[in-house]
Amino acid sequence: MRLTPEPVTLNLRTAFRLAHGVSQQRFNVFAHLDESGQYVGIGEGAVVPYYGDTQPGLLDYLAAVADRLGADPFLIEDILERLPPGPQAAKAAIDIALHDLMGKRVGQPLYRLFGLNPDRLPLTSFTIAMDEPARMALRARESGLPIIKIKLGGDQDEAMVAAVRGATSAKLRVDVNAGWTREQAARLIPRLKQYDIEFIEQPLAAADIEGLRWLKEQNFGVPIFADESIKTSRDIALHAAAIDGVVIKLMKTGGLREALHAIHIARAHSLQIMLSCMVETSVGVTAAAHLAPLCDYADLDGPLLIANDPYRGVRFDGARLILPDGPGLGVIPA
Repeated sequence: MRLTPEPVTLNLRTAFRLAHGVSQQRFNVFAHLDESGQYVGIGEGAVVPYYGDTQPGLLDYLAAVADRLGADPFLIEDILERLPPGPQAAKAAIDIALHDLMGKRVGQPLYRLFGLNPDRLPLTSFTIAMDEPARMALRARESGLPIIKIKLGGDQDEAMVAAVRGATSAKLRVDVNAGWTREQAARLIPRLKQYDIEFIEQPLAAADIEGLRWLKEQNFGVPIFADESIKTSRDIALHAAAIDGVVIKLMKTGGLREALHAIHIARAHSLQIMLSCMVETSVGVTAAAHLAPLCDYADLDGPLLIANDPYRGVRFDGARLILPDGPGLGVIPA
């Protein structure tokens, strides 16, 4: 199998502001896995700056391991085990491309290989990045979607939630992206509860397990989900007693294989599960969507945030996700 990396610059429909910073473009990579010209698998790696990723770093990793993949994509466990330490997003690109290639070899979509029912996908939320409260409210109203995720972590957090709630009757979820201190969380969570918040993602710093445990013990009545704190299934086991739910992303786990492990570990600890994404094209998001029937919640709106997605895959009927029936991922060039 021949691995060819490809850089891609993604233009965002609106500036994406969250507690980590603001961006108008994202810089991802594709991994093309060519099996003697007969079948080509594709995967995606999304650059995650707060994990130390860069686009050149992902491209360099893919180039360095290109001759370690062997000839048989069905030996995926052996292939992934041979990979040296490196960016999880680059490993995800390889893992996704291998799964795509396997599906194409047997002529079946991935959800069938996983034994899953595509009619059981949860509805996806739609993300509204931090902005002036009135602008966020306008985006929520214009979206017309039934589940809104609000990015928080600034100095107008309650005002932003209040404005969005005033503009829509949608279910609301908030994502702080590790932007609060313990004191801020203890003050704000009880206040935000009045706006009928479904759950809160990552209120505290990623390393503050004890803080998450303390928040849960306060019993504020709003479930706490961990995102930045969780990368792999091992992290889920370490955090299980401190949280109510976990956010699983292929770019954190290193692909579909470890994401599936993480889902099973979360279930074993009676945690709720949201399958989510970074800012990814239809390649990465479609790959994740094939696992979504196993999860309680979905936050797979990446393609809706991008103005120049080069592929088509999972379709959006409002908040409903519709998986493609093509073999492998089922994505095609736009």
